[in-house]
Amino acid sequence: MKPNVSEVNLKFIKPRDGLIAFANVVVDDWLYLSSIGIHEKLDGTGYRLTYPTRPVTKQAITLFHPITKDGSRAIEQAIFAKLKDVMSKTDAGHHRPDPSRT
Repeated sequence: MKPNVSEVNLKFIKPRDGLIAFANVVVDDWLYLSSIGIHEKLDGTGYRLTYPTRPVTKQAITLFHPITKDGSRAIEQAIFAKLKDVMSKTDAGHHRPDPSRT
């Protein structure tokens, strides 16, 4: 069963090492996931997502991530659709989105 991503919010940041924004999503109207990193791919062909981690001793522990391809695709598609929508609206003004407006 494919999860339903019902809400996507983006928070743009000053780009750093390819990281351009963070996304928050609501899955199946009961699960809120935040701080999903949106990075520009190194080859410039699109974007990729990273999920939050927390350092514990000398290891980084993943806080959450999709465990199925359907779950991963649903989250990616929803975030990338929202990103495309926001970027297309700002392309008309020829500037990056204002971090305070997303």
